[in-house]
Amino acid sequence: MSLAATAEMPEEFSFSDADFEALARLARAEFGLSLAASKKPLVYSRLARRLRARSLSSFHDYMKLVDCADEVDERLELVSALTTNVTSFFREKHHFDTLRDVLMPELAKQRRVRIWSAGCSSGPEPFSIAMTLLDGFSSLPPDLRILATDIDPAILRRARRGRYPREDCSAVPPPFQSRWLSPASGEPEHVEVSQDLKRIISFAELNLICDWPFKGPFDAIFCRNVAIYFDQDTQQRLWTRFSAMLRAGGFLFIGHSERLSGPAAHEFATAGVTTYRKRVLPVSAQPT
Repeated sequence: MSLAATAEMPEEFSFSDADFEALARLARAEFGLSLAASKKPLVYSRLARRLRARSLSSFHDYMKLVDCADEVDERLELVSALTTNVTSFFREKHHFDTLRDVLMPELAKQRRVRIWSAGCSSGPEPFSIAMTLLDGFSSLPPDLRILATDIDPAILRRARRGRYPREDCSAVPPPFQSRWLSPASGEPEHVEVSQDLKRIISFAELNLICDWPFKGPFDAIFCRNVAIYFDQDTQQRLWTRFSAMLRAGGFLFIGHSERLSGPAAHEFATAGVTTYRKRVLPVSAQPT
């Protein structure tokens, strides 16, 4: 069948502009997602499987479904379908180099260390952070914790399990592989991360545009390739909230296609590629 003939085939589900606009409003209100009109075909392709799973014949019916108060799980399926859980170990390696070379000498002097992986997906990011920390400390701080959050409970279950296809771990340095990865029981093509890594990470479900049930302060926040799904106003509010959660001198790591903007930009200094450090106020400017 030619591509032209395929393009002329009728859609399986009715999806009017009004349906798309209603879905875009819900996605923005519930999750902060920004869906431009140009994304309508992508939204159709991503959500068609959800309509099949729920035996629906139109997006109008799907919108009525997700509007129901008791359809919390389906709304999470919706946001999972609209976002891409692309992740890998030591992705954007320069961030981990900064963590090791710049931040860790400071952390080694502290009793309490807190790092937040916001939008942790299936876990490679917080596990990469944990490997970097455990390798770099000559002795572990007494109070070391990594908070790893994501909006998708299904992806968090995979993260907590800590099992990955062996081929997905190729970016893990060989010394780290031998120290913290072992063959997964019953899954010969998979490896499992060690309990030493798991015990310092707390995985939790969190919608970044809602209230946060913790106060910080954090020494570093990794939020990479998450804000790209938000509109500019939502991004700027997020940067401001992250700033409030960081200690003075703390680091914010963001994705390669993201940029710090808005009022929070004045609270940070550039510290590398998509790496920002919260400014330390002079004593005279600090609140009394």
